[in-house]
Amino acid sequence: MAELALFDLDNTLVDRLAAFRRWVSEFTQEQGLTPEDAAWMIDLDADGSTPMDEFFTALRDRFDLSDSPEALWKAYRARLPELVTCPPEVLAGLRQLREAGWRLGIVTNGMPDNQTGKIRHAGLAELVDGWAISGEERIRKPDARLFRIAAERCGASLADGGWMVGDDPVMDMVGGHFAGLTTVWIDRGVRPWPVDGLRPGHVVADAIGAIKVLLGE
Repeated sequence: MAELALFDLDNTLVDRLAAFRRWVSEFTQEQGLTPEDAAWMIDLDADGSTPMDEFFTALRDRFDLSDSPEALWKAYRARLPELVTCPPEVLAGLRQLREAGWRLGIVTNGMPDNQTGKIRHAGLAELVDGWAISGEERIRKPDARLFRIAAERCGASLADGGWMVGDDPVMDMVGGHFAGLTTVWIDRGVRPWPVDGLRPGHVVADAIGAIKVLLGE
């Protein structure tokens, strides 16, 4: 039976923070803002933890923009996927896993247009068997149901076990644990492990390290 590996998307398979910084740079130039304004936007985003409706409402209010928060958010979702990349070595590692017989999936929180755009633009769509996006399913990680949907789209079942790789201790690691998956935490050095009494199965620095764990290297 093929083994299942589910991956988070943002800051796991793709560098969401780098893409966001590129978007901030473009937006700053378009709006005639200052480097201090750019730094404020990056701080407000808080590494993606601030809800984007709140982010764009604050953006509109601070800079007295004529567009609505909804219009700003929609434009952002159209542009950000074009700024996202997946490192070539990660793409190569996913190909290795597929060649070794693994079933691969993506489970991610976010809006369908934004997340699907990232998956396709980064070259991930042809390397995974399926994905589940919270905004499409109306279920968010760490709810085990989103992991189940992702597994089923890969032709697998959580009842048979598998792996979850991600950078968020709660959404990915706690969610994956209670979905019955062995967890691999990508510790980006952004925050300490916050969950008492629960530890990830493995700790690595990046997706390459996670793929090596899966391959038994």
